[in-house]
Amino acid sequence: MKYTLFFAALLAATLSSLGQTKQDSLAIRQAALDYIESQHTPNPAQMERALHPRMVKRTFWKDKAAGKDYLREASTEQMVLLAETYNKKGDQFPANPKKEVRLLDVSDRTASVKLIADEWIDYMHLAKLNGNWKIVNVLWQYHDSTKH
Repeated sequence: MKYTLFFAALLAATLSSLGQTKQDSLAIRQAALDYIESQHTPNPAQMERALHPRMVKRTFWKDKAAGKDYLREASTEQMVLLAETYNKKGDQFPANPKKEVRLLDVSDRTASVKLIADEWIDYMHLAKLNGNWKIVNVLWQYHDSTKH
């Protein structure tokens, strides 16, 4: 009985030290919200806070002249500029924009998230670096993929 309790306590301690914590879940969710909310209310500092400096955002796009699909990319620098300018007139989002964050998988230092917004879906990979969760990859598409 003593050994069973000892091993159960050891297993619980090991799992809690290796897995996600409530604080991690909140920080991951906040990074995804910073990403989208910085576009709702132009706030480049909020976007920069969410992204790793080498983040890459990708989507598929159609070259109309060639009739071929290709991958379009945006960098952290481009996303920070987007956060500053995209909704400057306040006309790019509804009054109550949709921002549903789903944590798909969380480990101690990596996470996968799905952000469902008004017109698009973003799949994000985050990494915990120096104690902070940062978005390192984004793959997105419009709900209506014919808009690409």
